[in-house]
Amino acid sequence: MDGEPGDTPNLFPVKVGEKLRDARLAQGLELSDVASRTRVPLRHLAAIEVSDYSGLPSTTYAIGFVKAYARAVGADEVALARELRAETASTFAAREVYESYDPEDPVREPPSALAWGGAIVAILLLAAVGLWYGTDLFRSGTSAVPEPTPTAIATPDAAPTEAAPPATGGQVTLIAQQPVWLRIYDATGTRLFEKEMTAGERYDVPADANGPMINVGRPEALQVTIDGVEVEPLGRPGIAIKDVAISAGALRTRGQPGAMPTPMAGESPAAARAAPVRRAPTTRSAPAERSPAATPAPVVQPAPTPEPLAAPGA
Repeated sequence: MDGEPGDTPNLFPVKVGEKLRDARLAQGLELSDVASRTRVPLRHLAAIEVSDYSGLPSTTYAIGFVKAYARAVGADEVALARELRAETASTFAAREVYESYDPEDPVREPPSALAWGGAIVAILLLAAVGLWYGTDLFRSGTSAVPEPTPTAIATPDAAPTEAAPPATGGQVTLIAQQPVWLRIYDATGTRLFEKEMTAGERYDVPADANGPMINVGRPEALQVTIDGVEVEPLGRPGIAIKDVAISAGALRTRGQPGAMPTPMAGESPAAARAAPVRRAPTTRSAPAERSPAATPAPVVQPAPTPEPLAAPGA
Protein backbone atom coordinates (compact mmCIF):
# COMPACT_ATOMS: atom_id res chain seq x y z
CA MET A 1 0.00 0.00 0.00
CA ASP A 2 1.33 3.38 -0.99
CA GLY A 3 1.76 6.00 1.73
CA GLU A 4 3.09 9.47 1.95
CA PRO A 5 6.75 9.77 0.98
CA GLY A 6 7.77 11.46 4.28
CA ASP A 7 6.13 8.90 6.59
CA THR A 8 7.21 5.65 4.93
CA PRO A 9 10.61 4.45 6.12
CA ASN A 10 13.14 3.56 3.49
CA LEU A 11 13.88 -0.12 3.13
CA PHE A 12 17.60 0.49 2.74
CA PRO A 13 18.53 3.73 4.56
CA VAL A 14 21.82 5.09 3.44
CA LYS A 15 22.51 7.86 5.95
CA VAL A 16 22.48 7.89 9.73
CA GLY A 17 19.71 10.47 9.94
CA GLU A 18 17.43 8.32 7.78
CA LYS A 19 18.05 5.27 10.00
CA LEU A 20 17.17 7.27 13.11
CA ARG A 21 14.03 8.67 11.49
CA ASP A 22 12.90 5.20 10.43
CA ALA A 23 13.46 3.85 13.95
CA ARG A 24 11.42 6.70 15.39
CA LEU A 25 8.56 6.19 12.99
CA ALA A 26 8.61 2.45 13.65
CA GLN A 27 7.90 3.17 17.31
CA GLY A 28 5.25 5.76 16.55
CA LEU A 29 7.14 8.63 18.17
CA GLU A 30 7.08 12.26 17.24
CA LEU A 31 10.28 14.25 16.98
CA SER A 32 9.18 16.25 20.01
CA ASP A 33 9.00 13.01 22.03
CA VAL A 34 12.64 12.31 21.20
CA ALA A 35 13.57 15.88 22.14
CA SER A 36 11.94 15.50 25.57
CA ARG A 37 13.74 12.20 26.17
CA THR A 38 17.19 13.33 25.05
CA ARG A 39 16.97 17.04 26.03
CA VAL A 40 18.55 17.79 22.62
CA PRO A 41 17.09 20.88 20.91
CA LEU A 42 14.39 20.03 18.37
CA ARG A 43 16.13 21.93 15.58
CA HIS A 44 19.27 19.78 15.93
CA LEU A 45 17.24 16.56 15.83
CA ALA A 46 15.47 17.73 12.68
CA ALA A 47 18.84 18.66 11.10
CA ILE A 48 20.24 15.21 11.95
CA GLU A 49 17.31 13.44 10.25
CA VAL A 50 18.01 15.34 7.02
CA SER A 51 21.81 14.88 7.43
CA ASP A 52 22.41 18.61 7.82
CA TYR A 53 25.25 19.09 10.28
CA SER A 54 26.18 22.61 9.34
CA GLY A 55 24.57 24.00 12.52
CA LEU A 56 26.75 21.91 14.79
CA PRO A 57 30.20 23.21 15.82
CA SER A 58 32.11 19.93 15.51
CA THR A 59 31.78 16.23 14.95
CA THR A 60 31.88 15.69 18.72
CA TYR A 61 28.53 17.40 19.16
CA ALA A 62 27.06 15.53 16.20
CA ILE A 63 28.16 12.14 17.55
CA GLY A 64 26.85 12.95 21.00
CA PHE A 65 23.43 13.97 19.69
CA VAL A 66 23.23 10.91 17.44
CA LYS A 67 24.04 8.58 20.33
CA ALA A 68 21.37 10.18 22.49
CA TYR A 69 18.85 9.89 19.62
CA ALA A 70 19.76 6.22 19.11
CA ARG A 71 19.28 5.39 22.80
CA ALA A 72 15.88 7.06 22.77
CA VAL A 73 14.60 4.95 19.84
CA GLY A 74 16.43 1.71 20.72
CA ALA A 75 18.97 1.79 17.85
CA ASP A 76 22.64 0.71 17.96
CA GLU A 77 24.40 3.88 19.07
CA VAL A 78 27.90 2.48 18.64
CA ALA A 79 27.37 1.46 15.01
CA LEU A 80 25.60 4.70 14.18
CA ALA A 81 28.39 6.78 15.76
CA ARG A 82 30.99 4.93 13.66
CA GLU A 83 28.98 5.49 10.49
CA LEU A 84 28.52 9.16 11.38
CA ARG A 85 32.27 9.70 11.69
CA ALA A 86 32.77 8.38 8.17
CA GLU A 87 29.80 10.33 6.87
CA THR A 88 30.91 13.70 8.35
CA ALA A 89 34.65 13.34 7.80
CA SER A 90 34.65 15.68 4.83
CA THR A 91 32.08 18.05 6.38
CA PHE A 92 34.06 18.99 9.48
CA ALA A 93 37.55 18.59 7.94
CA ALA A 94 37.17 21.81 5.93
CA ARG A 95 36.45 23.87 9.07
CA GLU A 96 39.09 25.57 11.16
CA VAL A 97 38.75 23.91 14.52
CA TYR A 98 39.50 25.82 17.70
CA GLU A 99 39.97 23.33 20.47
CA SER A 100 39.52 24.47 24.03
CA TYR A 101 42.16 23.78 26.63
CA ASP A 102 41.52 20.41 28.22
CA PRO A 103 43.05 20.11 31.71
CA GLU A 104 43.23 16.36 31.28
CA ASP A 105 45.53 16.64 28.26
CA PRO A 106 48.81 15.06 29.48
CA VAL A 107 50.81 17.16 27.00
CA ARG A 108 49.58 20.45 28.50
CA GLU A 109 49.63 19.38 32.15
CA PRO A 110 52.78 19.87 34.21
CA PRO A 111 54.51 16.67 35.27
CA SER A 112 53.07 15.08 38.39
CA ALA A 113 56.48 15.07 40.05
CA LEU A 114 56.75 18.83 39.55
CA ALA A 115 53.26 19.38 40.97
CA TRP A 116 53.98 17.26 44.04
CA GLY A 117 57.32 18.99 44.51
CA GLY A 118 55.67 22.40 44.50
CA ALA A 119 53.08 21.26 47.04
CA ILE A 120 55.78 19.88 49.35
CA VAL A 121 57.79 23.10 49.11
CA ALA A 122 54.69 25.16 50.00
CA ILE A 123 53.97 22.95 53.03
CA LEU A 124 57.56 23.24 54.23
CA LEU A 125 57.46 27.02 53.89
CA LEU A 126 54.26 27.22 55.93
CA ALA A 127 55.75 24.96 58.60
CA ALA A 128 58.91 27.09 58.76
CA VAL A 129 56.87 30.27 59.17
CA GLY A 130 54.86 28.66 61.96
CA LEU A 131 58.00 27.49 63.76
CA TRP A 132 59.66 30.89 63.41
CA TYR A 133 56.80 32.90 64.84
CA GLY A 134 55.38 30.29 67.21
CA THR A 135 58.52 28.89 68.85
CA ASP A 136 62.08 29.90 69.65
CA LEU A 137 63.64 26.99 67.76
CA PHE A 138 65.53 29.26 65.33
CA ARG A 139 66.23 32.06 67.82
CA SER A 140 68.99 30.40 69.91
CA GLY A 141 66.64 29.90 72.85
CA THR A 142 65.79 33.58 73.20
CA SER A 143 62.28 34.24 74.37
CA ALA A 144 59.91 36.58 72.62
CA VAL A 145 58.88 38.07 75.96
CA PRO A 146 60.28 41.60 76.27
CA GLU A 147 62.84 42.14 78.98
CA PRO A 148 61.59 44.09 81.98
CA THR A 149 62.58 47.71 82.13
CA PRO A 150 65.25 48.21 84.81
CA THR A 151 64.03 50.24 87.71
CA ALA A 152 65.92 53.14 89.13
CA ILE A 153 68.51 52.22 91.75
CA ALA A 154 67.92 53.97 95.04
CA THR A 155 70.80 56.18 96.17
CA PRO A 156 71.82 56.51 99.84
CA ASP A 157 70.39 60.04 99.88
CA ALA A 158 67.00 58.92 98.60
CA ALA A 159 64.23 59.13 101.14
CA PRO A 160 62.51 55.82 102.01
CA THR A 161 59.17 55.31 100.33
CA GLU A 162 56.28 55.33 102.73
CA ALA A 163 54.06 52.25 102.75
CA ALA A 164 50.72 52.72 101.05
CA PRO A 165 47.84 53.09 103.51
CA PRO A 166 45.50 50.11 103.77
CA ALA A 167 42.42 50.11 101.61
CA THR A 168 39.37 51.54 103.34
CA GLY A 169 36.66 50.87 100.79
CA GLY A 170 34.55 47.76 100.36
CA GLN A 171 31.07 46.36 100.85
CA VAL A 172 30.33 45.37 104.43
CA THR A 173 27.69 42.65 104.76
CA LEU A 174 26.08 41.36 107.95
CA ILE A 175 24.76 37.79 107.85
CA ALA A 176 22.59 36.49 110.69
CA GLN A 177 23.68 33.05 111.86
CA GLN A 178 20.63 32.88 114.16
CA PRO A 179 17.73 35.21 115.03
CA VAL A 180 19.20 38.44 116.38
CA TRP A 181 18.00 42.01 116.88
CA LEU A 182 20.23 44.88 115.81
CA ARG A 183 20.21 48.55 114.94
CA ILE A 184 22.41 50.35 112.37
CA TYR A 185 22.79 54.14 112.47
CA ASP A 186 25.24 56.78 111.26
CA ALA A 187 27.38 59.33 113.05
CA THR A 188 24.49 61.82 113.22
CA GLY A 189 22.18 59.29 114.84
CA THR A 190 20.10 58.69 111.72
CA ARG A 191 18.69 55.17 111.83
CA LEU A 192 19.66 53.11 108.79
CA PHE A 193 18.36 49.67 109.74
CA GLU A 194 16.58 48.19 112.77
CA LYS A 195 14.85 44.83 113.03
CA GLU A 196 15.20 41.26 114.22
CA MET A 197 17.00 39.36 111.49
CA THR A 198 16.20 35.72 110.87
CA ALA A 199 18.84 33.05 110.37
CA GLY A 200 20.45 33.43 106.93
CA GLU A 201 19.18 36.98 106.40
CA ARG A 202 21.72 39.47 104.99
CA TYR A 203 22.11 43.22 105.24
CA ASP A 204 24.52 45.29 103.15
CA VAL A 205 25.75 48.36 104.99
CA PRO A 206 25.51 51.38 102.63
CA ALA A 207 28.98 52.19 101.35
CA ASP A 208 28.23 55.93 101.41
CA ALA A 209 26.92 55.97 104.98
CA ASN A 210 28.43 58.60 107.31
CA GLY A 211 30.32 56.57 109.93
CA PRO A 212 27.88 53.65 110.26
CA MET A 213 27.71 52.04 113.72
CA ILE A 214 25.90 49.07 115.22
CA ASN A 215 24.02 48.26 118.40
CA VAL A 216 23.53 44.51 118.95
CA GLY A 217 23.05 42.36 122.04
CA ARG A 218 24.63 39.16 120.71
CA PRO A 219 27.49 39.96 118.32
CA GLU A 220 28.37 36.27 118.01
CA ALA A 221 25.12 35.77 116.06
CA LEU A 222 26.41 37.93 113.19
CA GLN A 223 28.91 37.00 110.49
CA VAL A 224 30.68 40.08 109.09
CA THR A 225 32.24 40.09 105.60
CA ILE A 226 33.99 42.71 103.47
CA ASP A 227 33.56 42.04 99.76
CA GLY A 228 32.68 38.43 100.63
CA VAL A 229 35.74 37.87 102.88
CA GLU A 230 34.89 37.11 106.51
CA VAL A 231 36.45 39.31 109.21
CA GLU A 232 36.69 38.95 112.97
CA PRO A 233 33.49 39.08 115.07
CA LEU A 234 32.31 42.45 116.32
CA GLY A 235 32.55 41.44 119.96
CA ARG A 236 32.85 38.65 122.47
CA PRO A 237 30.00 36.14 122.84
CA GLY A 238 27.26 37.13 125.25
CA ILE A 239 28.42 40.76 125.65
CA ALA A 240 26.28 43.45 124.06
CA ILE A 241 28.01 46.15 122.03
CA LYS A 242 26.97 49.67 121.10
CA ASP A 243 28.38 52.46 118.95
CA VAL A 244 30.80 50.10 117.23
CA ALA A 245 31.94 51.40 113.82
CA ILE A 246 31.21 48.94 111.03
CA SER A 247 32.55 50.78 107.98
CA ALA A 248 35.00 48.86 105.81
CA GLY A 249 37.88 51.07 106.89
CA ALA A 250 37.08 50.73 110.60
CA LEU A 251 36.78 46.95 110.37
CA ARG A 252 40.07 46.63 108.46
CA THR A 253 42.03 48.78 110.93
CA ARG A 254 40.48 47.26 114.04
CA GLY A 255 43.14 45.82 116.31
CA GLN A 256 45.94 47.90 114.75
CA PRO A 257 47.91 50.51 116.74
CA GLY A 258 45.95 53.73 117.01
CA ALA A 259 42.60 52.11 116.19
CA MET A 260 39.62 52.92 118.42
CA PRO A 261 38.87 49.97 120.74
CA THR A 262 35.51 48.27 120.80
CA PRO A 263 33.31 49.69 123.62
CA MET A 264 32.30 47.27 126.34
CA ALA A 265 28.73 46.75 127.48
CA GLY A 266 27.18 50.06 128.55
CA GLU A 267 30.33 52.04 127.64
CA SER A 268 30.24 55.03 125.31
CA PRO A 269 32.77 55.62 122.51
CA ALA A 270 34.20 58.60 124.45
CA ALA A 271 34.94 56.38 127.44
CA ALA A 272 36.46 53.77 125.18
CA ARG A 273 38.75 56.39 123.63
CA ALA A 274 39.69 57.75 127.03
CA ALA A 275 40.89 54.31 128.16
CA PRO A 276 42.34 52.78 125.00
CA VAL A 277 44.25 50.09 126.89
CA ARG A 278 42.63 47.95 129.57
CA ARG A 279 45.03 46.02 131.72
CA ALA A 280 44.04 43.24 134.01
CA PRO A 281 44.54 44.13 137.70
CA THR A 282 47.69 42.62 139.08
CA THR A 283 47.64 40.80 142.40
CA ARG A 284 50.50 41.56 144.76
CA SER A 285 51.83 38.55 146.56
CA ALA A 286 53.02 38.70 150.17
CA PRO A 287 56.79 38.87 150.58
CA ALA A 288 58.33 35.52 151.24
CA GLU A 289 59.84 34.96 154.66
CA ARG A 290 63.56 34.83 154.69
CA SER A 291 65.09 31.68 155.96
CA PRO A 292 68.00 31.83 158.42
CA ALA A 293 70.27 30.45 155.82
CA ALA A 294 69.46 33.35 153.54
CA THR A 295 70.31 35.98 156.24
CA PRO A 296 73.81 37.33 155.66
CA ALA A 297 76.25 36.75 158.54
CA PRO A 298 77.63 39.84 160.35
CA VAL A 299 81.10 40.93 159.41
CA VAL A 300 83.53 40.61 162.33
CA GLN A 301 86.10 43.40 162.41
CA PRO A 302 89.59 42.33 163.71
CA ALA A 303 90.64 43.83 167.06
CA PRO A 304 93.44 46.41 166.89
CA THR A 305 96.88 45.18 167.94
CA PRO A 306 98.14 46.97 171.16
CA GLU A 307 101.30 48.93 170.80
CA PRO A 308 104.28 47.65 172.87
CA LEU A 309 105.04 49.57 176.05
CA ALA A 310 108.31 51.36 176.30
CA ALA A 311 110.78 49.97 178.85
CA PRO A 312 111.69 52.14 181.81
CA GLY A 313 114.74 54.25 181.26
CA ALA A 314 114.52 53.89 177.51
